[in-house]
Amino acid sequence: MAEINWRTINVDALDPDSAYNFDLSTFTPNVQPVSTADVQTLAGQVKQLLRGGDQEGALAGALENVPYGADAQGKDIHLATVTEILQSIRQAEMTPILQKMHQAHNGAELCDTLMKYLYKGMATPPPAQPARASTAQQGGFSQIGSRAGAGEGQGHGMSVLLSWHEKVSSRQEGCTPSRIAADSKSSLSK
Repeated sequence: MAEINWRTINVDALDPDSAYNFDLSTFTPNVQPVSTADVQTLAGQVKQLLRGGDQEGALAGALENVPYGADAQGKDIHLATVTEILQSIRQAEMTPILQKMHQAHNGAELCDTLMKYLYKGMATPPPAQPARASTAQQGGFSQIGSRAGAGEGQGHGMSVLLSWHEKVSSRQEGCTPSRIAADSKSSLSK
């Protein structure tokens, strides 16, 4: 009788509930691939609504048409579009827009999606600012640009996202960070 090395037996393959016995792709949602051109078209349509003064419609349009099947560039474009919409809405208009959005038939899902974009926006580093060059003058003094240009958009953008986070989390009781992290559609990341 041949000796069997019991340490080399894969016991998971013998378990009927093991991942070896069924396809793991059944756990992931079935998303359709979305091209970057389609995401850019959607961004153009949403920005057209924004230019027309319909911030609520632009936000709802961006949150209802999330490109889950897009590549990293498409997701970055959509994140920039959502961030631009959020930054264009004044603080006094945030609560009424959230109330209308929450009362819609898919309001809870829209608020969850908004919260995902808020977290993604806060986690994304701002674009690198170009270095400012100093120019020598005839008098021997150098002209260095003002400090306001170095990252002024970064602080403003983060404060807008934090304001939205405060409004959304106080508005919707069920929207917690753990719920967002556990959501199966949280594929906003790359």
